[in-house]
Amino acid sequence: MNGWKLWTTRSTAKSNRNSSRVSDEELFTRLLYYGIAHLNLSQSEVCLMPFGLLLDLWECHKQYNGITKPKRKVTIDDVIPYGV
Repeated sequence: MNGWKLWTTRSTAKSNRNSSRVSDEELFTRLLYYGIAHLNLSQSEVCLMPFGLLLDLWECHKQYNGITKPKRKVTIDDVIPYGV
């Protein structure tokens, strides 16, 4: 039980210094994996792609497969006013 308390204390102290749940290296490795394995992109396409576009493609992939739901549903009529 003391080992458990010591372990949680160390991880809590570490998480206070770095608020991210994963390291930057692990995050980029995961994004590279998602781009190659799930989005069927080559490694060079993933590496040269703007970061925001890769995140948008991943979010679209998750919504298409039913993993997540859109934050809000918007129709074309909401975007372009009638008569334009």
